Amino acid sequence: MGQTRPVRRFWLASLRNPPRTGLQSALGALLAWRRSLKVWMSMKILVPVKRVIDYNVKARVKSDQTGVDLANVKMSMNPFCEIAVEEAVRLKEKGLAEEIIVVSIGPIQAQETIRTALAMGGDRGILVQTDADPEPLEVAKLLKAVALAEGPGLILMGKQAIDGDNNAVGQMLSALLDWPQATFASKVELSGDTVRVTREVDGGLQTLELDLPAVVTADLRLNEPRYASLPNIMKAKKKTIDIKTADDFGGLSGGHLKVLKVTEPAKRVAGVKVESAAELVSKLKTEAGVI
Repeated sequence: MGQTRPVRRFWLASLRNPPRTGLQSALGALLAWRRSLKVWMSMKILVPVKRVIDYNVKARVKSDQTGVDLANVKMSMNPFCEIAVEEAVRLKEKGLAEEIIVVSIGPIQAQETIRTALAMGGDRGILVQTDADPEPLEVAKLLKAVALAEGPGLILMGKQAIDGDNNAVGQMLSALLDWPQATFASKVELSGDTVRVTREVDGGLQTLELDLPAVVTADLRLNEPRYASLPNIMKAKKKTIDIKTADDFGGLSGGHLKVLKVTEPAKRVAGVKVESAAELVSKLKTEAGVI
């Protein structure tokens, strides 16, 4: 009798934890795939966009040198933000995301920028209305509050705006949220609860794999944004844009930076033609003083 008890315990343990068959392994893999699919289909992508002077317009400095003159100037979406919107739409078209939320921080006219993103394929918009020009850290703090309220699985944004050229908000937002980040993305691949990003660095290309949620900033070669079709432009007019204030997301503290003066770059002088290499060297020595 004393020898049957270990055998009985082994028999009971075998009933509780039977060996996995090929069919059970396949079912386990199927369940894991369904869980990954559920992550994809329930994921939101948050895309911040900025209203800037159109890149085809030459900026003019105010006469008092306090800033750039925006009166009667054509405004449009920041080109890098446009690339981020396009990438988010492509991910949704592949069935890897459920909703694209477009957010902008700026004056009431920024609704036009959001409408452009909605016409490209965004689902709804949020405008954090303010007439101030918040510095990057203030923008990152507001976006953090929006992200915590919306719960996106991925924040996809332009690497920088062409007006300030700070290239700082994405990195600051990642730090404030304590989320992994990948900047200067030239390729984005979603797979379950991770995202693989190919980014451009000085030495070539670097590939990173991040756990979601994450922050990714788009570089110029990530894609070529589409033109919104007329039917989609008409549909975008019916899509929702929630207008909030900065106070709804913690407010603005005033920032730490102060613009002292804004000036235009020095005008280039006309070049001269030389007849020979010897004359070129002579002018570089005597006139330019560079050698």
